[in-house]
Amino acid sequence: MAYATEKLREEKVFKDPVHRYVHVRDRVIWDLIGTKEFQRLRRIKQLGTTFLTFHGAEHSRLNHSLGVYEIVRRIVDDVFIGRSEWNESNRLLSLCAALLHDLGHGPFSHSFEKVFHLDHEQFSQQIILGNTEVNQVLSAVHPNFPKQVAEVIAKTSDEKLVVSLISSQIDADRMDYLLRDAYFTGVSYGHFDMERILRVMRPREDQVVIKKSGMHAVEDYIMSRYQMYWQVYFHPVTRSGEVVLTKILHRAKELYEQFYQFKYEPRHFYSMFKNELTLQDYLNLDEAVVLYYFQVWQEEDDPILRDLCRRFMDRHLFKYVEFDPAKEYRKFIDLSALFKKAGIDPEYYLVLDSSSDLPYDFYRPGEEEERLPIQLLMPNGEIRELSRESEIVEAISGKRRTDHKLYFPADILYDETSKKNIKRQIRQLLGIR
Repeated sequence: MAYATEKLREEKVFKDPVHRYVHVRDRVIWDLIGTKEFQRLRRIKQLGTTFLTFHGAEHSRLNHSLGVYEIVRRIVDDVFIGRSEWNESNRLLSLCAALLHDLGHGPFSHSFEKVFHLDHEQFSQQIILGNTEVNQVLSAVHPNFPKQVAEVIAKTSDEKLVVSLISSQIDADRMDYLLRDAYFTGVSYGHFDMERILRVMRPREDQVVIKKSGMHAVEDYIMSRYQMYWQVYFHPVTRSGEVVLTKILHRAKELYEQFYQFKYEPRHFYSMFKNELTLQDYLNLDEAVVLYYFQVWQEEDDPILRDLCRRFMDRHLFKYVEFDPAKEYRKFIDLSALFKKAGIDPEYYLVLDSSSDLPYDFYRPGEEEERLPIQLLMPNGEIRELSRESEIVEAISGKRRTDHKLYFPADILYDETSKKNIKRQIRQLLGIR
């Protein structure tokens, strides 16, 4: 039997709180799950610093990756099978891309990406194409198979229908993380009728379309996504955690460049500080490693690094106020000057953070590929863009919402043992008592 079609003697299942069970029958999928690169995802949280806000948000990228795989498995094995528009030879490609789509995420990934200018999708491709256990499994299917999987994840594959299963405005990735993140954070916003959406999905040449009868379930999905972004993903306390974490990394890098003598040398960060990061260096990083450094750096001589690490580890985060940078730019300059007078470095302790989301958009020439619109399959066979049929979706289409907040250490500003008058001026400018 060819490896690509080999089945396990007995089906394996993973008990899952969102999908009840994740089913594995393909030998290739089982072998991929067992690779060290995939198992590394156990040590990377799905939601980064969100655990500082919602204490249940401890689930991992591995949880989510298995969930995305299970949704795609159900689509290709239960919904698409036997339909003329679906190429059955793309089944294994779809399953592998779904399982491995987040393989390149690093610890606290989005914060790390911003500081060190990294791209987790590029690392996913490097892991798939490099000298790794994942590559060995995929190459055993066919020498060109790793490249095919990498191209799906990079959204450069000619198999546009397969790409849309894991990367579009309604895909298995988003459906799983909305339901999973809602479950683990304990909120009610992210719930929608996934079963209904799966039943009304239909394959077309270049993307999945939704039967018109399932439109209301899709509306519910889009509104759930909108609510999750503003109530969970962009929660100001979570963002405060990201701000502090980001500033720790900036400070460590700056100290390294100044030839500071660390008590606990950041060996795992050296290649990033030098912009010489190798794939193996990247794979050696996980959140346990990062948190170890944050723990020991609480004993460093540098007061800024020491203080920021204590804040992150003990959850003594920055406070915040609403702030409009376009209208209050002068105020930010004045605050920066006052922070310096008070002996507080504004580079690390006065941080403007912005969050922005576009809940749904139709296709616009020149926009990124993921803005491919959700298409409805009408009873007469016609294809119609969702916002042309849904008044709810039309009302939010193309409307980007942006939120700006200014973060600062309130405890230092209220400590009047020194620079009392300057700190009072700062509090007055910030509008805090």
